[in-house]
Amino acid sequence: MNDRELLLQHINTKAVVHGEVTLSSGQRADYYVDLRRVTLDGASAPLVGRALLDATADLDYEAAGGLTLGADPVGSAMSHAAAGRGGRLDAFIVRKEGKAHGLQRRIEGPDIAGRRVLAVEDTSTTGGSVLTAVEALRAAGAEVVGVAVIVDRGARDAVTREGLAYRSVFELSELDV
Repeated sequence: MNDRELLLQHINTKAVVHGEVTLSSGQRADYYVDLRRVTLDGASAPLVGRALLDATADLDYEAAGGLTLGADPVGSAMSHAAAGRGGRLDAFIVRKEGKAHGLQRRIEGPDIAGRRVLAVEDTSTTGGSVLTAVEALRAAGAEVVGVAVIVDRGARDAVTREGLAYRSVFELSELDV
């Protein structure tokens, strides 16, 4: 099995949870895809990083990250996977709001001003969280080259309407939901 096939197996066995839930978008669903059970899992996280690097290989970027909390382990997994392949990719975290103390940064990690960056998320239904991150990244002076997610739950149209490239490793229809 390749990384993508293995990752799908990990998602289906570890992250797909059946039962009624309310999503962050406010929509209701009969299942939940809890990707933190995969992105924070020691066996699965390397697959996440490699699969997202493969899915975004046609994009030119120097750093990856997004809105905390869903994007944090994704950006880190990509950074580690890039290093494992002999490359370099910085990761960053976008806070929901700027800090009121210390350096008062909204974006943590290496400086992204003037750099080409990829906004990431574990999964996205409406695109709201990742587009909030895109807005913050642009305000900080980054050039956002695109958005990438592990599982697209329907955000593709919202993101592409913003003129951004959109990549997903999986479409929701590929999961055992």
